[in-house]
Amino acid sequence: MITPPQNNRRPVPTCPGIRWSLILLAGAACLGTEASPAYAQTSVSPADPSTMRTNIGPLDTNSAPAADAGDEPGFLTGILKRDTLLGNAGGLRTRLGQYGISMTLTDVSDVLGNVSGGIDKGATYNALTTLTVQMDTQKAFGWEGGTFNISGLQIRGRSLSEFYLANLQTVSSAAAAPTTRLWELWYQQAFADGAFDVRLGQQSADQEFLASKEAALYLNSAMGWPVLNAYNLYAGGPSYPLSSLGVRFRGQPTSDITVLAGAFQDNPPGGPFNNDSQLRGSTRWGGNFNLRTGALFIAEVQYALNQPANGDMDDGHGSAGLPGTYKLGAWFDTASFPNQRYDTMGVPLASPDSNGIPRSNLHNAGLYGLIEQMIWRPDPEGPRSLSVFARVIGTPSEQNLISFSANAGVNLKALLPDRDNDTFGIGFGIAKVSSAASGFDQDTNFYGTSPYPVPVRGSETFLEITYQIQVTPWLAVQPDFQYIYNPGGGIANPNNPALRVKNEAVLGVRTAVTF
Repeated sequence: MITPPQNNRRPVPTCPGIRWSLILLAGAACLGTEASPAYAQTSVSPADPSTMRTNIGPLDTNSAPAADAGDEPGFLTGILKRDTLLGNAGGLRTRLGQYGISMTLTDVSDVLGNVSGGIDKGATYNALTTLTVQMDTQKAFGWEGGTFNISGLQIRGRSLSEFYLANLQTVSSAAAAPTTRLWELWYQQAFADGAFDVRLGQQSADQEFLASKEAALYLNSAMGWPVLNAYNLYAGGPSYPLSSLGVRFRGQPTSDITVLAGAFQDNPPGGPFNNDSQLRGSTRWGGNFNLRTGALFIAEVQYALNQPANGDMDDGHGSAGLPGTYKLGAWFDTASFPNQRYDTMGVPLASPDSNGIPRSNLHNAGLYGLIEQMIWRPDPEGPRSLSVFARVIGTPSEQNLISFSANAGVNLKALLPDRDNDTFGIGFGIAKVSSAASGFDQDTNFYGTSPYPVPVRGSETFLEITYQIQVTPWLAVQPDFQYIYNPGGGIANPNNPALRVKNEAVLGVRTAVTF
């Protein structure tokens, strides 16, 4: 049900902001707001408890969340069985739905601790509250095919990766600079009975592009917006917790094929490439609509195989075979990017003779592919199933820190008897430091510009084992273990530059609530 936005950005200072979450929660309680999955790697109905998400992805904008029923006699009536904690609020949700208005409120909290390796041992808490309001314009005032969306974020806590790990692939997808901000603000118009639609406004591209429903189970942020994009684009590109002005086109020429294409401003906070502050100026509250850097063009073709007759991607019931989805896409950025190894004169940046100004590489690009496939379902009408997923993405080396990243995993639903909506998963991710960035390390050692030998960075790998327990339809608890091998690609420990950062073991738990 809940999928926190995916964050894989460079660390930024953090500070508490709990008072704003209390304001949002109180407001939702008064309004009786409906909580559907504000984030999910694909459109998901909140009525299915098995779709409780832990990574960020798109909101289902094609239908308003169904209202809970049966709680009118009292707040506690049916509280363990209904889809949302607040229920139907005495019928208020149903009445709002008659006017095409749906409101969502979700909250995700992570407590994670580093028990081995890293730059220090310790634990942190970070959390995300998301409030989304949507209007179906046909129900509201008779305008057919329109959807208006506005959403806001309240982020609090500290990132474990920033303070204790110094790794590339952030261990919490919800971790970001604490603030309360506008996130997305867009209008979508559908045509030809929904076969084609256009979305215009402030958008977060990770909600639809490069998204995997199966990968949404995991806490590690690299399972959502790829770590390659997060480090190689300006401020990580238009992805959580930021967004950019843009236009997105979606068409479905056949029932099996979907085509996505979008053009977005490529630098959400503005400023130079190495300034990715999520709190820069009006970016702090989401009011920075930068149009001065460049454009990010992205396109994706999707092929859906053996999709269920009822449209539920999770179960595959009613389909002729085991369901799967296959995606191929590319992105192109028109801006200039700093070279990782050489200055404007062609001299290695690590050389004492360098002017220290990186050479500018015009444009940047990436190519990616993604598959997710159910491979086993003993009973076509039963909940138990086994699914796999994999995603790879590559980009040029000269202007990028990360030249290749990949993620893969295996998810088993209904592992235990009478636990139909629980999911067990084992996931894997790798981020390869580019040859240009590794060459900078080699140059540093060659010229002796560092008092200590600099480790030549290679690749960072993580393994994640997780189990999502659907306690009630509106509450999920998820114990999690992550092991990070060669953190940062093999960087020096800032506390002891003569040694690399040791491999890290992270334990934690996530709670996710749909209000």
